[in-house]
This record gives sequence, structure tokens and C-alpha cells, in this order.
Amino acid sequence: MVHIQHVDKWYGNNQVLHDIDLAVEEGETVCLVGPSGSGKSTLLRCVNHLEEIGAGSVWVDGELVGYRLRNGRLHELREADACRKRVEVGMVFQHFNLFPHMTVLENVSFAPITVKNENKAEAREYARSLLERVGLAGREGAYPSQLSGGQQQRVAIARALAMRPKVMLFDEPTSALDPELVGEVLAVMKDLALTGGVTMLVVTHEMGFAREVGDRVVFMDAGRIVEQGPPAQVLGDPQHERTKAFLSAVLR
Repeated sequence: MVHIQHVDKWYGNNQVLHDIDLAVEEGETVCLVGPSGSGKSTLLRCVNHLEEIGAGSVWVDGELVGYRLRNGRLHELREADACRKRVEVGMVFQHFNLFPHMTVLENVSFAPITVKNENKAEAREYARSLLERVGLAGREGAYPSQLSGGQQQRVAIARALAMRPKVMLFDEPTSALDPELVGEVLAVMKDLALTGGVTMLVVTHEMGFAREVGDRVVFMDAGRIVEQGPPAQVLGDPQHERTKAFLSAVLR
């Protein structure tokens, strides 16, 4: 479903991604772990072309992301064309980015109605079903300011799902939450991974979630994929010294 091929990324003279090669199968949950600054979030943003790549290519469901191939060369899409393709990739950020002047129901149904021109009544009915799925039935008329951080993040997940994306990207979705609210968001993500058939690429520091829910764990450091494999292998019996050092610090 996602194929990242030999991707490099620079910020000026600073190379932040080095020859990243990664394939994510349909329905697979892949967790990206590693120290801050290792390139995890940057890689995630390259998947939906929020960041331009410096070399290589990214494919989602067999289609090139952000570029078109012409005469053997990549040409960047116009922003409007890139946005049309971006709707196929849902993204949940660290911060919720909900529209404060809209109700929960309006936040979830807004994009399907305005971007995909879906029937308003049908979009709102689907939004209600998603809110029920994330445990927020009955809060459709609330405004973001009336919700806890965990509830707002669950609305953000429902909002991303409302576009019926082929892939869901999660960029440290619990890092801005108080510790007691983390579990309710991880429970929704776990449900998506185990019962929803959703292809998920998750940047996380929650090692318990990666171990329990991930089909594969990818450890990144200094812009490189250092080690990857089943959670039991990478988290329980890491082979690379850098992975061992990282896990000994975060799991103690």
C-alpha cells in the first residue's frame, strides 16, 4: 500500500533522511520508533507530500505521491493536484487542529462535504457512526473547547477517517496529552489496527502500543532505518547496538 523508495531529504545543507527504503502492506500497522530528531515525523510527512523529498519516490496504492513521472524524470505536482491526492492519506497530528468555531459533528463532516462533495446528510450520518466508533456518541453538538485533550484527539481521528483514506498516518498522537488521557486514544488506535483493516503508519514513543499492536517496528536513528522486524524481535531482542542503547534508556 505504501512504498518508499530510496528517499533522501535535506533542510538546506542538513540531510535528515538517508536512502529510506520501506514497504507497508495493505492492512499492516507499522510503528516508527527512535529518538527525537531521528527523522520519523519527517518521513511520515513525506508520505502525503507535506514535505518535499530530495531524491527517491513515494508510492501509495501504486500511485506516485506529489510528483508525476515524465520522460524518466519526476516533476512536482501543482499544489491543487497534490491536495486532491492527499485526501487518500489521513493524518493525525500531535496537536488536534480542530476548528474551534465548529461542533464536533461539523469538524468531522466538513471535509467530506466541502472537498469530496458528499451529500450533507449522508456525510453527517457517517460522521455520527465514526464518533460512536471512537467513543464520542452523544457529543456531536459539543465544541472543541468543551472536550478534554483525549476527546479532541479522538475527534481528530474520526475526522481523518471520514475521508475514507487508504492509509492513516499518526504523528505521535499522544505526545501532547496528559498521561491519564493517553490510554483512551491508544485504545481507539488499537481498535482500528486490530478490527478495522486500516493500513497504519505510526510514529510513537509508546513502546507498549508498538509491542502489542504493531505488525512491524522500524527503529530509526540519525535519518536512517537501523533495524526493523516483528515487535518481539526489535523490542525484545534487538540486534543493533544503537537499538539496544535506545531501548535500554526508554524501557528502564
